[in-house]
Amino acid sequence: MGSMADLSVRPAEPGGPRDTGRLAALLTASWGGTVVVSRGVAHDASRLPALLAERGGELVGALTYEIRGGEMEVVTLDAVERRAGVGSRLLAAATEIARRELLRRLWLVTTNDNLDALRFYQRRGLRIVAVHRGAVDAARRIKPSISLTGDHGIELHDELELEVRLARP
Repeated sequence: MGSMADLSVRPAEPGGPRDTGRLAALLTASWGGTVVVSRGVAHDASRLPALLAERGGELVGALTYEIRGGEMEVVTLDAVERRAGVGSRLLAAATEIARRELLRRLWLVTTNDNLDALRFYQRRGLRIVAVHRGAVDAARRIKPSISLTGDHGIELHDELELEVRLARP
């Protein structure tokens, strides 16, 4: 684990073979593939705009997002190095993009079992704004490989939506 000083965050090069391949490998390791389902929509996260966190040329994290309707959805956030500032730096960079684009909000979903993510996001100013009951159950119809049980042995059923408001609607 390195220091925050040697951690860099940059936009992925769209269509760049090196970035595309490394991002796809990271997503596959974290999500079991590049397709991620949130709020009933299947996203090929490897084709979305992305921010890459690197340390010494090695990929140590990535954030993918989609901008639509004046909002930014963070589709995936992965930190290979945990508790090393990678996720914080990626989320801050995404928030800066959303502010620069004058978007109303940055939002994301996580699953009901992901207690570490809930702690992480809330400590960074995001608020829980909705619980979508049964959303993970419904997502399994789109992506059957979604596990029945998640972190801490908790059954996966629901999506929790978190947001940070950036401007008045």
